[in-house]
Amino acid sequence: MTTLTAPPKTAPPPAGHRSPSGVSKWRRRIPLLPALIFTIVVTQLPFVATLVISTFQWNILRPGDRHFTGLSNYAFVFTDERLRAAVLNTVVLTASVVLISVLLGLGLAMLLDRRFIGRGLARTLLIAPFLVMPVAASLLWKHAIYNPDYGLLNGTLNAVYRLFGASNGPTVDWISSYPMPAVVVSLVWQWTPFMMLILLAGLQSQPGDVLEAARMDGAGAMATFRYITLPHLRQYLELGILLGTIYVVQTFDAVYTITQGGPGSQTTNLPYEIYLTMFRKYEYGQAAAAGVVVVLGSIVIATFALRTIASLFREEVSR
Repeated sequence: MTTLTAPPKTAPPPAGHRSPSGVSKWRRRIPLLPALIFTIVVTQLPFVATLVISTFQWNILRPGDRHFTGLSNYAFVFTDERLRAAVLNTVVLTASVVLISVLLGLGLAMLLDRRFIGRGLARTLLIAPFLVMPVAASLLWKHAIYNPDYGLLNGTLNAVYRLFGASNGPTVDWISSYPMPAVVVSLVWQWTPFMMLILLAGLQSQPGDVLEAARMDGAGAMATFRYITLPHLRQYLELGILLGTIYVVQTFDAVYTITQGGPGSQTTNLPYEIYLTMFRKYEYGQAAAAGVVVVLGSIVIATFALRTIASLFREEVSR
C-alpha cells in the first residue's frame, strides 16, 4: 500500500520582499514619472491654488482688503442672479448644441455607412468643420454669414427676393435679433462632425451576420434600425452626448467672438461670466469659486463618460 504525503511547505517570503514581477512593473512605470510630475504641476497645483483663492475676498482694485471668508464666495455663486442666468444659458446652449449635433451626426453617419462614389471625399469634407480653430470658426460665422451688410444669409435672401421680381429683402441683424440661435448654429456646425465620427464607428462595428439575418427574415429598414441598429448604438450615443457635454459646457470662444454675451446677457454662459467676474469686476475670489464649481460639474460628467468608454472596451474584448 502506498501512502500519500503532503508536499513540503515553503517558507513565506520575508517582510519587505518584492517579487520579481512587482519589480519589473515598477521599472516599466519609472519612464512615466516625468509625465506624471508634469501633469501634476500643470493641472493639479493650479487647481489647488484656485481652491485657496476661492476662500478669500480678493478684489485687485483694493489690494489691501484681502481677507479669508471661508465658503462665502460659494454661497455667492449659488445665489447671485447673474450667475443663475449664466447657468440657465449654459444649460440651454449645451443641451441644444449636443442634441442637434447628435441627430445630424447620426443622419450623416448612416449616409456615410453606405458605399457610393466619392464617399472618401464626402467624409473628408464633412470632417473639415471640426478641424477649424474655434475662434476662426466663430469669426467665419460672425462676418461671412451673419453680417447684415455682406453676410451670406442676407445675400441669399436678397437673391431670392430679386428672383421673384421684388426689390432687396429686409436687412436682418441675425446676431442682435437671434443671439442664442446664432451661437447654437455655429457650434452645431463645428461639433456635428465629432458626433458623426463616433456614431460612424458604431455603425461599422455592427455584426454583418445579424443585419443579414434580419434582411432574410423580411425586416424592413426602419425595423432594422429601431430594433437592431439603435440598441447597438446606445453606448456610442451616450459617449457622444457625454463628451460633447464636457466640451460644449466650457464654450468661451463662440460666445466671446460672436455675441460677447449679449444683447442683454442672453448668451452669457458660465465660462464667459467667470471671465467677466475676473477681468471686468476683478473679483478673484468669486471667479475662482465659480471656476471650481464648473470643474466639479465637469468631473461628474467625465466620470460617466469614462464609465461608458470602459464598457465599450469590455464589449470589444468579449467579442
